[in-house]
Amino acid sequence: MNDAKRGLAARQHYESAVALHRQDKLAEAERHYLAVRQIYPHHPGALHGLGLICIRTQRFEEAAEFLRGATTAAPQDIAIRSDLGKAWLMLGRYEDARRCFQDVLDTDPAHVAALTGLGDALGILGRPGEAKSAFEKLAAIDPSNAAGHFGIGTILMQQGQLDDARRAFENAVARAPRRPAYHRALAESERFGENDPRLAPLEAMSQDEASFSDDQRVELHFALAKAYDDLKRYDQAFEHLKKGNAIKRRLAPYDEAAVASYFRQIAAAFNPAVMQTKHKVGHPSEQPIFIVGMPRSGTTLVEQILASHPSVFAAGELLYLNDLVADGRAGMSYPSGVASLPDQMFNRLGRDYAERLNALAPTPKRIIDKLPANFRHIGLIHLALPNARIIHVRRDPIDTCFSCYSKLFLSGLNFAYDLGELGRYYRLYEALMAHWRAVLPDGAMLDVQYETLVENVAGEARRVVKFCGLEWDERCLTFYETERAVRTLSQAQVRQPLFKSSIGRWRPYEEWLRPLLDVLR
Repeated sequence: MNDAKRGLAARQHYESAVALHRQDKLAEAERHYLAVRQIYPHHPGALHGLGLICIRTQRFEEAAEFLRGATTAAPQDIAIRSDLGKAWLMLGRYEDARRCFQDVLDTDPAHVAALTGLGDALGILGRPGEAKSAFEKLAAIDPSNAAGHFGIGTILMQQGQLDDARRAFENAVARAPRRPAYHRALAESERFGENDPRLAPLEAMSQDEASFSDDQRVELHFALAKAYDDLKRYDQAFEHLKKGNAIKRRLAPYDEAAVASYFRQIAAAFNPAVMQTKHKVGHPSEQPIFIVGMPRSGTTLVEQILASHPSVFAAGELLYLNDLVADGRAGMSYPSGVASLPDQMFNRLGRDYAERLNALAPTPKRIIDKLPANFRHIGLIHLALPNARIIHVRRDPIDTCFSCYSKLFLSGLNFAYDLGELGRYYRLYEALMAHWRAVLPDGAMLDVQYETLVENVAGEARRVVKFCGLEWDERCLTFYETERAVRTLSQAQVRQPLFKSSIGRWRPYEEWLRPLLDVLR
């Protein structure tokens, strides 16, 4: 095929890809973009299109790879760079995302997508004031743009300003009445009551569900599930939970066998001999507190109690440990090969982590890293930072799993959208936690039972504070008055005194939970 024919074929494939992409026919569009790359491997438009499709289908690693190639091929194209920022955001590489969005804004200060992404990244990075400023700038540039108001509402929710957040979400819904994500945020901001005016628009959109994309349908179903649950219309609530989770599961890649294999590799790598041989070789910092457990198990509540102590800074859900592991600081084949790593490697890993943590807030005696999924790395944490406090929060297994199933997570919890897979993941987590208890020295980890904490908050709070090597402070009992940004799905609950209604939360749904109950009972 000569150059002219190759160019014509590439152009035809590209035009077909763009047209199909606009029609939301993603699989067909992807095939045509790939055909373009067969002819021109570095075609920026094809790389960009593939990156966008991978974002839509939650293949974020692939998305980043395609979009990095596109930025190399077209370095002046700020739309591509903005979309790369979005991919970094979904991968949890928030500082990379922030830099991408800031690069775009340095060229075009009014770029809507970059302002939105910058606000999101800054909020997650624990810089709520700067995040709110980005969203306010977006709203000022275009008051009719709903994204700015939605972003403002998100930050206000994190800061516990619930009434103001609700008004911001109402502003977003008024400007974009057919955006289910904005309706879901408004639905999550306050309980539904009888004749609630928020319900009718949701029900109207559900009658026209086919007109929405898959990710919008997910938002819609979870919003309706929240509404019907508040109204105790449990059959309708579960119908929408089931639909929303099924769509989300179809979009979210999850390899159950690979996860099970990884958990087995971790337990094998951090065996009793390794844990004894490498004991005390790590960095001696006593500053870190790790709070771990399953999502929706009560980790945010424990964090809020400790964050109310004047000697503690809560840094939120940090990815520092994941980043260091990804950089090869625990060996290039982690978790394999841990036994053969030199002692100084553990010390260096602990030092690098402690330095990053200390840079967030050098003054406090203790700093909390509350990433629940760090339960996978407890062995590594103990070897790299033997004096760090590890607090494991656990909750009734069925309540934990049902709470995961009933909430829409932004990313990363792809095990949570199928009841059977969710139950089996819980069993893997449970087995790994039993392994850690067996190989850790006495006193290295504290188990906190959520139900016991709710029943006896004073006693359990004192036990947690003592474990962290701190003097007791009464402010830990009025944790709901502590003003700080909370970026988890429990951001509203921790602003209230403890309540018991979340115990046995799954029982009204028992008849529909058989795939989960068959695994957990």
